[in-house]
Amino acid sequence: MKFIADEMLGRLAKWLRILGYDTAYFRDVRDSELLRLSVLEKRLLLTRDTLLIRRRGIKNFLFISCDQLFEQIKQVVRELKIPYPAEPFSRCIICNDVLEPYTKEEACRAVPEYVCKTQDVFGKCPKCHKIYWKGTHYARMERILGELFGRGIKT
Repeated sequence: MKFIADEMLGRLAKWLRILGYDTAYFRDVRDSELLRLSVLEKRLLLTRDTLLIRRRGIKNFLFISCDQLFEQIKQVVRELKIPYPAEPFSRCIICNDVLEPYTKEEACRAVPEYVCKTQDVFGKCPKCHKIYWKGTHYARMERILGELFGRGIKT
């Protein structure tokens, strides 16, 4: 499943990427371009813009009714019947590209010394070159996933 989120849903887009879903997001994009990309790339439009969904011909969308991020994620999971993600933490939360494996040797040239000493597995975005590892936020994100999908922490 692929998504495109309107400019009001940047944090939701980030979390869908954390879940491993291909989620396009642009801060400053015209509605017409958002709709064009949604159709062209076969993406489900996620929006909070009631004027946008009133446009004629829009069929493939989910109106996000909540303001709170956690409730937005729950709405998407519930209404689309999304199962526990097959590959969470596999996308860059900034670029949306699929992360590539990155050796510890390569990572240790770019990450803080403490990270190099405490981590063994790294990923790197091929587009923006951001390096990822299971840092302090990882356990919190896993707990949130467990809450969303009604299961214990998956490691």
